[in-house]
Amino acid sequence: MGHHQIDRLDKKILQLISQDARIPFLEVARECNVSGAAIHQRIQKLRNTGIIKGSEFVIDTYKVGFQTCAYIGITLNDVKSFPSVVNELKKIPEIVECHYATGKYSMFVKIYAKDNRHLLQIILDKMTAIKGIAHTETFQISLDEVFRRQLSVFEIDTTVDYVAEDDEEI
Repeated sequence: MGHHQIDRLDKKILQLISQDARIPFLEVARECNVSGAAIHQRIQKLRNTGIIKGSEFVIDTYKVGFQTCAYIGITLNDVKSFPSVVNELKKIPEIVECHYATGKYSMFVKIYAKDNRHLLQIILDKMTAIKGIAHTETFQISLDEVFRRQLSVFEIDTTVDYVAEDDEEI
């Protein structure tokens, strides 16, 4: 992955595609006042440098039978076991997020389960069986997801159209 300096056009592209990952490139091009080829090239560069990691469909977990969402703190026996614990946690499909953390817990995970009994089964049968985990603490059960969004913090002056310099590669 190479380094890429994010300019105003990249910020505008990121703003648009973070709102709707399925937005057609030609619509992005119209919004940015550049060609579709320029947008395609920019998005490819943003992917190649790792700025864009992918796109996704968001599944309503409640509608597919996973009605319990919990946040669990994990304490490790030894922080050196972090990589192997992460590899084992990745094998549990109900765990959808894993974060390395500071403070009381070494890690935090977000997990979806069908119900509280299913959550208990995952914790007892799968998580506590992982070598390197000292203990877990389920400290929050989500009652409902109020909103979810992509990071969209780019301040963009949308009153000025983007114009490429003669020597600029788009």
